[in-house]
Amino acid sequence: MTQQPQPHRTPSIFSRFRRGAPSISLLKFNLLLAVWLGLVLNYGFYEKIHQFTPYQGIKATGLLIATVLVIVAAYHLLLLWLNWRWNAKIMASIFIVVGGFSAYFVNSLGVVITPDQIQNMLQTDVREVRDLWSIRLIIWSTLLVIAPLCLVWIVNIQATSLPRQLLQKTLASMLSLVFILGLLIYFYVDYAAIFREHRDLKGMLSPQNAIASSLSYYKKKAPKQHLPLLHYGEDAHRIQRTQAGTPPKIMLLVVGETARAESFSLNGYAKNTNPELSKLPILNFNQVSSCGTATAVSVPCMFSGMPRADYDEQLANHREGLLDIAQRAGYQVTWIDNNSGCKDACDRVQQYQIPAALKQKWCDASGECLDEILVDSLQSYLSQLDPKYTRSHLIVLHQMGSHGPAYYKRSTAAYQPFQPMCNSNAIQGCSANALTNTYDNSIVYTDHVLSQLIQTLQQQKHYQTGFWYVSDHGESTGEHGLYLHGAPYSMAPSQQTHVPMLMWFSEAWQQQQPAQVSCLKAQTARTLSHDNLFPSLLSLLDIKSQVIDPKNDMLNQCASSTSTLSHESAHA
Repeated sequence: MTQQPQPHRTPSIFSRFRRGAPSISLLKFNLLLAVWLGLVLNYGFYEKIHQFTPYQGIKATGLLIATVLVIVAAYHLLLLWLNWRWNAKIMASIFIVVGGFSAYFVNSLGVVITPDQIQNMLQTDVREVRDLWSIRLIIWSTLLVIAPLCLVWIVNIQATSLPRQLLQKTLASMLSLVFILGLLIYFYVDYAAIFREHRDLKGMLSPQNAIASSLSYYKKKAPKQHLPLLHYGEDAHRIQRTQAGTPPKIMLLVVGETARAESFSLNGYAKNTNPELSKLPILNFNQVSSCGTATAVSVPCMFSGMPRADYDEQLANHREGLLDIAQRAGYQVTWIDNNSGCKDACDRVQQYQIPAALKQKWCDASGECLDEILVDSLQSYLSQLDPKYTRSHLIVLHQMGSHGPAYYKRSTAAYQPFQPMCNSNAIQGCSANALTNTYDNSIVYTDHVLSQLIQTLQQQKHYQTGFWYVSDHGESTGEHGLYLHGAPYSMAPSQQTHVPMLMWFSEAWQQQQPAQVSCLKAQTARTLSHDNLFPSLLSLLDIKSQVIDPKNDMLNQCASSTSTLSHESAHA
C-alpha cells in the first residue's frame, strides 16, 4: 500500500519566532526578570528615595545605586527559588502583569498600593474602571506589559540538570545575600531614618506592593461571611416636643464624593467655585477632616458610630449603624445613590430606585449619571409624600461629585467657567492649569447641585427641613506628585483629608429649635471631623441613645442646647 504524502504545514509566526529566538539559562532568565522588576518598573520609588535622602552629590547617588542593587538582588533571590524551568514563564507572566499595572498607578499617579487600595479596586464598578482607561495606559500596557510578556514566551530556557541547577541557585543566592546584607549594613542609618519616617514607601515598590497588600487585605480587611448582625443603639428613641402641631422633620444628608475643602471659595479659595451657595444662609464648617482617604473606608466609618482612631472595619461590616438607629427611632430612612453604592451602610433601609425617565435624562450610554439626577430624584420622592402623613424623614443622597480621573465628565458646559480644561482621563498628561480648572469646574457643578437641593427643601412648607453636606474624602491633583486619593492616612496630604462640610436649616426648623442652630453657628471655625457626624446628626433628629458620644456631639457643646432639653419630655 502506497503511503500518502503528508500535507505540508506552514509553521506559525510564533513558532518561527521561537525557533529563531535566543536560548538562555534559567539563571540568566531570573536575573533579567529581577532587573526588570526591580529597576525598570520602580523609578517612582527611587525618586522618592532620592527625595528623602539627606545627602547631595556623589553620596546621594551612591545611596540610590545601593538601593537599586538591594531591590534587584532581593527580587533575584526570591526568583531563584520560586522559578524553575517548568514554571518560570508562568511566574514571570504573573509578576510582569501585576507589577506592570501597579507600577503604572505608582509612577504615573503617585498612588501608594495598600490594602485599602486593594479594597477600593474590588469595590470599583465597571463605570469607574472605564474612566481609568486612557491612551497613556494603553501605551504603558503595550510597552511595559505586553512586550515583555511576548519576550518571556518567545525566549527558550535551556535545560539543565537538577544538580547543576541547585549548585547555580546556591551560589547565586549567596552572591545576592552578600549584596543585600552588605549594602543594608553599610547604609543602615540612612535606610532606618527614611523608612522610619515613611513607612508606606513599600507601597510604591512593584510588584511587591500589590501582592503583599492583597494578602494583607484578605487576611485583615476582607469582610467575613455569615457573621451575625449585631444590634446597636437598641435604646434609641425620639424626644417629642410638647408643643402641639409641631411639623415633622425632613433631614437631607448629602454624602459628597472627592471634594476637597481647599477648592471651595467658601473656605478662601481664590477662584469663585461657590457662586450659588455663597448667596444662601448656610453654615460653612471650614476645619473638617475625613475618616479615610477613600470611599470604601470613609463611608462605612461615617455611619458606624466609631471614631476614626478606634474604627474597626470588620465590626462595622456586621453591626447596625446610624441609619438603622434613625429607623428604629421612627424615621423613614431612604438612600438615593448616584455612585457605586453605600458600602453596606444602607443595607437595611429603603433604597430609592431612580425612575427610568430620569436616568434617560441625566445618564450617558454607559450608565454614568450627572448629579442633577439627585435633585430630580429628591423632588420626585418628596412629591409622593402625603402632607397629612406626619412621619419624619432622613434622606441620604450619595453623589458622583468630583470623582476622578475623568473630572471633565463631572460638570456640564453651563458650569465650566474655568478654561482651558483637561478633557481626558489621562490627567497626568495635562497641564497643571488645565487639570485644576477641570477639577474646579466639578466643584462649581456640585455648588449648583447643592443649591438646587436646598431650594427644593425650602419649598417643603409642611416640614421642618434641614440639610447637611460633607464629602467622604478629598483629592490630589498633582500636588507633591500625587494624583487621585487613597494615600495611607499617615502620609496623606491635606488635599485628601481636609473636606468641606455645610449645613442649612429652614425657617420652620430655626423657629422650632433656635438653640440648635445657634449652637452650630458658634462652631463653624472649630476643628471637626467625620467623628462628629454620627452623634450630632442623631441629636439634630431629636434621637437619644446611650451610644451617642457626648464628646463628639456638636449640640452637646452648647449650654443653650442643654437648657432647651429641660423643656422636652422623653417619649419612646
